[in-house]
Amino acid sequence: MRIRLQPVYRITVYVPPTHLEDVLAAAEEAAPMQLGRYEGVAHWSAEGTERFRPMAGAAPTVGTPGVESRVPTVLLEIAIPRADDLLERVLEAVGAAHPWEEPAIFVDESRTPAQPS
Repeated sequence: MRIRLQPVYRITVYVPPTHLEDVLAAAEEAAPMQLGRYEGVAHWSAEGTERFRPMAGAAPTVGTPGVESRVPTVLLEIAIPRADDLLERVLEAVGAAHPWEEPAIFVDESRTPAQPS
């Protein structure tokens, strides 16, 4: 079997476990999370720890400017078709559903196997 690859955006976001379902639902409503013949495709890691220190002028949801904070997070990854309009919708939806002032969101151009013909 020959594997064809299709371009996707891989979106990775650190999310407090208490908000995972909200962020996931917002992303899924904004764009299809479909790989091949499967929809609703997402991955999140086991709970870990995120460390940060808000700088002067920040309005953190958690923590105090100038003081290091450590909070539980999960790493959520989704892939969407590589279309800028979809990416913009997902980023807006994730940002609106995320509780932090500046969510840690990363976008990579990637490729994944296409649905077999």
